[in-house]
Amino acid sequence: MDTLISNVTAVTMNPNMDVIFGAYIGIDGGKIVSIAKQPPEQPPRTIIDGTGMVAVPGLINCHTHLATSVLRGSLDDLSNSQALEALLQKEAKMDSRTAKAAALLSIAECLRFGITSVSDLYYYPDATAQAAAQSGIKANLALSSYRFIDQNEDFDFETDEQCQELVRVTDAWHGYDNGRIRIDAGIYAEYTSNYRLWEALAGYAWEKGLGMQLHLAETPAEADSCLERTGMGPGELLSCHNLFSVPATAAGCTYLSPQERKLLGKKNVTAVATPLTACKNGLASTPITACLKDGMNVALGTGGAAECGSLDLFETMRWAAMNARQAGEDPTALPAQAALLMATVTGARAQGRQAECGMLAVGMDADLALVDFSAPHLIPCHNVLNGLLWSAKGSDVAMTMVRGRILYQSGKFPTIDLREVVSELTGYAIPHLFTQVS
Repeated sequence: MDTLISNVTAVTMNPNMDVIFGAYIGIDGGKIVSIAKQPPEQPPRTIIDGTGMVAVPGLINCHTHLATSVLRGSLDDLSNSQALEALLQKEAKMDSRTAKAAALLSIAECLRFGITSVSDLYYYPDATAQAAAQSGIKANLALSSYRFIDQNEDFDFETDEQCQELVRVTDAWHGYDNGRIRIDAGIYAEYTSNYRLWEALAGYAWEKGLGMQLHLAETPAEADSCLERTGMGPGELLSCHNLFSVPATAAGCTYLSPQERKLLGKKNVTAVATPLTACKNGLASTPITACLKDGMNVALGTGGAAECGSLDLFETMRWAAMNARQAGEDPTALPAQAALLMATVTGARAQGRQAECGMLAVGMDADLALVDFSAPHLIPCHNVLNGLLWSAKGSDVAMTMVRGRILYQSGKFPTIDLREVVSELTGYAIPHLFTQVS
């Protein structure tokens, strides 16, 4: 046995929601090989003392924009239109070098907060893939495609620039390291593209076995505009053009009609709630309980650091629960186990990784985080699940592991030279984006 985590409280997130006190978690070959109340007879190579710790499945951030960490704090306190204008100006100056450094910074932040897998919808997917490959994190990466294609325009998937970028990154990275990195197709949103691009991307995704990522119905203006233009809501319109012929993760889903939610539930679409980003931007958040009742899978995401300020998924879980309770005026809505499920089990399902991660179980990848429950704000602990939701913070994570490999522990990142990343950001990326040319 490679590693044994001893005397730990194991929050398994298995179908029985078992919480095992004083557990011994055995890890070998990157897999969990045992979870028991007694230590194994054969001594392991390495023992990690889990006393005072809670082991949880690695958290899964199902919607983010990793490379935007370089813009953190630069868009705050602006109107949504002003923030968008400023974002577009900075994005026009971004390049692959900037994107890789910023993605590495975001990945370090994710690992610091117990996140072991991310779904990223942005640009420069090759640079982001390089960062993910170096760091050891799991990642589903999608190019955020956009542009309208006129009906009279010659459109050929084989020559279209964005479509061919997707082909190149798929050929280079899809399935990398036994599936640790996966490539998804993606569109920014319904209102930034049209059916010719949707159908082309959906056809390629179907052929290659890719998923789909997008933003969907995040604002009332988005939903109303689509209805006025087409007579359909954005969810129904995209479904008519086969965008959901492959499993999809859709950030937002805030202003879908009940009929659209039911339709998308049948199409295996995951609604990704990003409550921090929504509230920070003065917008309503995903109606989680309505999406669940209408048959949709629901997962959690942070959005990018430029939008929400932090990639702390513990904070996101807490806000998701609070929003659901406030919206329904019901203090029992979205209990702790439901919020934790969305950050683990249903997140893994959204990424197509349910057979490998999302819970602590024998045969699963050893993707997990140790949360230090010895901090004052976590004492006393009358209920571990409630403590994780209502009191724990990302900064309470003491160790993060992916496939049995420690990627963060006690302030250190074995796979990321954080000093070099910060030097690259301060020496090149930030001046490149923010220096005004006279």
